[in-house]
Amino acid sequence: MNASALCEGLRASRGFAHKRAISEVLGRLAPVLPAGIAVGDDCAAIADGNGHLLFAIEGFVDEFVGRMPWFAGYCSVMVNVSDIYAMGGRPLAVVDAIWSDGSQAASPVLDGMAEASRRYAVPIVGGHSNDKSARSQLAVAIIGRAQSLLTSFTARPGDSLVMAIDLRGRWEHPYPYWNASTEAPAERLRSDLAVLPELAEGGLCDAAKDISMAGAIGTALMLLDCSRVGARINADAIPRPSTITVDDEAQLLRWLVSFPSYGFVLSVRPENAQRVLARFDARGISCAVVGEVLVGTQVTLHHRGADAVLWDFAEQPFITVDKRAISTLNP
Repeated sequence: MNASALCEGLRASRGFAHKRAISEVLGRLAPVLPAGIAVGDDCAAIADGNGHLLFAIEGFVDEFVGRMPWFAGYCSVMVNVSDIYAMGGRPLAVVDAIWSDGSQAASPVLDGMAEASRRYAVPIVGGHSNDKSARSQLAVAIIGRAQSLLTSFTARPGDSLVMAIDLRGRWEHPYPYWNASTEAPAERLRSDLAVLPELAEGGLCDAAKDISMAGAIGTALMLLDCSRVGARINADAIPRPSTITVDDEAQLLRWLVSFPSYGFVLSVRPENAQRVLARFDARGISCAVVGEVLVGTQVTLHHRGADAVLWDFAEQPFITVDKRAISTLNP
């Protein structure tokens, strides 16, 4: 697989397609979006005179909830917690909304949520339930607080693009999920996540984003699009399990579109890069400089000695609103 083929595989991935839908949603809501709230981040960040209140929500497709109910419940808390930390914050509490065909069907989902609540020390304080639904569905919302904010809108040309991923895990087949959470010590999980607000409060990081279902490179595109910058990303430098080589086409692509339970994309000034890498290394988390933030609208991918253009925001935004479409979406 050369660089061009890798770009094609990424653009055709399910994760990319799901994130691309954000642009249309934002376009339809554009008339009512409040000034001062940067929409497109991991969380809404609301200044309240004492830092920022963070507010986020995650929903889960019924196929996932139906096939892996305990893990879906666990992930519903885990991914929300990760979103708060990605913004330089610390979580306060979560609420849930769950639909099931009978209370027994909801039990493993709730058990998974409870386990993640204990392990991440984030209380579940309320929610909504409906056990008369034909399908299992789940959504969980979270609040947190940040004293020093990290966002997706502050990456600057000249920054080093850094990725940190916990490789101490395993695949959750058949899905592209890398589980480095459920069997890890709970205290370690919390301390590993605390690196993010520590970086924010120490002024060591310009921007950050939690690696989502778009995968490592798709998440980088989301951050770059929000910051109105381009980049050159070395796909071969992205931390990956030792069993995956750059020559293993299928496994490499699977890894690059996977959701790791602990993964972050960071935009860091070059003079701070080694200090940032050292913070993650001290926690046993794989971290590397994988590219450079550039002036412009193109994101170029490097793979096996060659470069190819992955995306050009001037031709098509990734998640931000395509102003050419607003008049169509909001006539």
